[in-house]
Amino acid sequence: MRLHCEVEVVSRRLPALGLRSRGRAVRAVLSLCQREPRGGPPRAGLLVATLRDKRGTRYEAHLPLFTGSFSHSELLSAPHSCRVLLPSRLCTHCSLIGRPSPPSSTSIFTCPTSPNPSVLTFQVTFVPPDQQLKENIEQFFTKFVDEGRATVRLKEPPVDIYLSKANSSSLKGFLSAVRLAHRGCKVETSLSTLTPVKTSEFEKFKTKMVITSKKDYPLSKNFPYSLEHLQTSYCGLVRVDMRMLCLKNLRKLDLSHNHIKKLPATIGDLIHLQELNLNDNHLESFSVALCQSTLQKSLRSLDLSKNKIKALPVQFCQLRELTDLKLDDNELIRFPFKIGQLTNLRFLSAARNKLPFLPSEFKNLSLEYLDLFGNTFEQPEVLPVIMLQTPLTLLESSARTILYNRIPYSSHIIPFHLCRDLDTAKTCVCGRFCLSCFIQGTSTMNLHSVAHTVVLVDNMGGTEAPVISYFCSLACYVNSCDMLK
Repeated sequence: MRLHCEVEVVSRRLPALGLRSRGRAVRAVLSLCQREPRGGPPRAGLLVATLRDKRGTRYEAHLPLFTGSFSHSELLSAPHSCRVLLPSRLCTHCSLIGRPSPPSSTSIFTCPTSPNPSVLTFQVTFVPPDQQLKENIEQFFTKFVDEGRATVRLKEPPVDIYLSKANSSSLKGFLSAVRLAHRGCKVETSLSTLTPVKTSEFEKFKTKMVITSKKDYPLSKNFPYSLEHLQTSYCGLVRVDMRMLCLKNLRKLDLSHNHIKKLPATIGDLIHLQELNLNDNHLESFSVALCQSTLQKSLRSLDLSKNKIKALPVQFCQLRELTDLKLDDNELIRFPFKIGQLTNLRFLSAARNKLPFLPSEFKNLSLEYLDLFGNTFEQPEVLPVIMLQTPLTLLESSARTILYNRIPYSSHIIPFHLCRDLDTAKTCVCGRFCLSCFIQGTSTMNLHSVAHTVVLVDNMGGTEAPVISYFCSLACYVNSCDMLK
């Protein structure tokens, strides 16, 4: 049974010696293997193999520790084998005089018969540290096993084996088997043999894969689980391959230049995904489920250019870690009116769409680059649209109170359609909210007020665009008009 992951073995004796671990994990193949010693029961152990050391280091059973002494005649009569401890002189420099020095290695010491009785010849052979796995594991640390990380703490030798960047399901199965071996139970899964790991095993540790044609697309084998960057362009994909959604270490996913029409909600399970490129596909929407997934905390760059998207949901503004957003060459008729909540956004490109105006919260953005060229911006209307009601309806009054006082709500507390109304409530220039009772007006904004670099919005050299605003009352509208004057 084998697990592909990154491994770091850290000795717990280092702090006592005044030393620190390098803190660097290496790609490794961790095996739960079995050895049948002569005249004894089979013993399970852990074998850590790397590309430099394919034979690996095994943690299984120590040879008996020799604590007595050989007589001179016994040493000369026949060879002897035992485990010896080699104290390190480093202890003297670390002010550890008087303390038992830790063994620097495990050795086999042999004294062959010497022709000269007064001379003893010693031959020392180093072997990897072994310790019986049964009852030798002090503790498992599995808090982050769903993220592909865990730690196995051994009693002897006193080391912590840190595992990372593993497939979470494979890691869980491997740890379950190790627990059984630790308890001395029979492991149902077939155990590995003590054979060196092949170089081909380490090819699964790829972190980047670029596929730009159908003929190179893998059909019969899975993607390497350790991938952090995957590009599959010009492959004719009509849907997202479910095998990609098992790549829990993925940070960059490029699916550009395909024929994908819909995104699965499970893309939101890629907890480390930072860049998503969906340029030149057939997408018509970006789902609410994705906006409310773990992408809220991880996604920083999103490219939806050259699709057929007409509108983005209000919940899109919950992707607050976004810094780069590309929406060129779509069919957008509006931005999410809460777009001002994308406070980390620095690059926004939405050229060649059908935007008639910008939402009022667009003024809250702080961009470095803005491109709105080729949109069908309309001229601001002189007369406002008045939809005031006196007195306010019970629904309007309740909605304003809930939003103004920031009272939590969800579909478990109130009906879903009311949650939707609250989510789409409009923000007045005074900071209050309104549902269906408001005054709508339009004005002109110079885009340089929100962006350092602005691409001209038309061929006439303009950098102004119409902005739609909402007012919760006639007083707010009058005050706003007086300020403009």
